[in-house]
Amino acid sequence: MKYISLLGASGSIGMQTLDVIRSHPDQFCLVAMSIGKNHEAARAIIEEFHPELVAVADSAVYDALYREFHGSVKIIFGDEGLVEAATYSKATIVVNALMGSIGLIPTLKAIEARKTIALANKETLVTAGHIVTKAAQNHNVALLPVDSEHSAIFQCLQGEKHKNVEKLILTASGGSFRDCTREQLHHVTVEDALRHPNWSMGAKITIDSATMMNKGLEVIEAHWLFGLPYEQIDVLLHRESIVHSLVQFHDSSVIAQLGTPDMRVPIQYALTYPDRFRLPDARKLNLADIGTLHFQQIDFERYRCLQFAYEAGRAGGSLPTVLNAANEEAVAAFLSGRIRFLMIEDMVEKALEKHEVIKNPSLDEIREVDRETRRYIQSLLT
Repeated sequence: MKYISLLGASGSIGMQTLDVIRSHPDQFCLVAMSIGKNHEAARAIIEEFHPELVAVADSAVYDALYREFHGSVKIIFGDEGLVEAATYSKATIVVNALMGSIGLIPTLKAIEARKTIALANKETLVTAGHIVTKAAQNHNVALLPVDSEHSAIFQCLQGEKHKNVEKLILTASGGSFRDCTREQLHHVTVEDALRHPNWSMGAKITIDSATMMNKGLEVIEAHWLFGLPYEQIDVLLHRESIVHSLVQFHDSSVIAQLGTPDMRVPIQYALTYPDRFRLPDARKLNLADIGTLHFQQIDFERYRCLQFAYEAGRAGGSLPTVLNAANEEAVAAFLSGRIRFLMIEDMVEKALEKHEVIKNPSLDEIREVDRETRRYIQSLLT
C-alpha cells in the first residue's frame, strides 16, 4: 500500500489522481490533501476517501469544513497547513498538483521529509530548479515527473545510459490557436482560448498551451529533471498529442512513448513506478484507426513565449523566476478580461528586459524576485 498526500486535490490533475486512487483501492490510500476554494469538491473527496488531514487555502471553506468534519478529520489552514500536508508523517508519496509558484515551498519541505515526489507543478523547477534538484540529491529523494511529456522521456530512458542521449524532443499540440495567424490573435476571447483541441485541463494551463508558454516551462523543467543543456532539448509541433515525447540517441536511434491523450496514464505511472498497473476505462491506442501522425518545426516568431523560455533558461539564475511570475500575473489578467491575448507575451517580455539577473539566487532572493515581478506586472495594468 502506498500512502498519498495530494496537493491541489480539486484541480484537473488532482481530480485525475483521485480517479487513479479510486481505480486501485488495494494499492493506494489518500491520507492527506490540500484544497483551495472548492467547498463542494472538498466535501465530496473527504466523504469518499476519508483523508486524515485536509489543508485549506480559503478561510470560509476552512470554517465550513471544520464545522462539518471536526473530530473525524484534521482540518488546517493557510501556507503552514499546506506544508503540514506535504510533510504528513504517514504519507510516502506527495503528488504536487498545485498550480503556480505556491508549489515550491511544500515541495522543498516534502523533500526534507524524504517523501517521494510525483511532480505536476512545473513552476517548482522553473523558479528554483538548482535548489530543488540539489535538495533531492542530498536527501536521496526521487522526483517522478507527472507531466505527460516528461513522463514520456522518463519512460524512454529506462534502461538507457545518460551519456548516450543526443537530444530530448518534447511534443506540443499547438494549443487552441494553432491554426490562427498572429493577425487573427489580436481579437481572440477567453472562451476561444479555453477550447483546447486535445486535452481537458485547467484554465491557466490551457492559456499557457495557447501561448506555448506551457511548453517553454516544460523545456526548463526538462533541463532540471534530465540534466541536459538547452541545446539538446527540442520542441516539435504534433497536432494529435499521440507521441508524448521522444529521445534521440547518439547512434541515431529514436525511442518515443505513445498513447491516447489521458493524463491518468502518466499520473498512474508516477504512483506505480517502477511497476505498471492496468488502467480501467483507458482508451487503447489504435494506430490503424488514426492512420496518420503530423509533425512540424516550431515557429518561434509565431510562439514568442517559447522563445522567451529558452532565453530565460539559458540565462539561468533568477530570470526563469521572472518568466514564470510575469506569465502567471499576465494570464490571470487575460482570464479576468483586463488585457488582450497578445498582451500576455508583451508583459512577459517587458518583465524579462527590466530584470537584472541574479546568477545563483538563494531561496529568499527567488521569493523576492517573484514578488517584485508580480508588482511590476500589476503596475502595468493600472
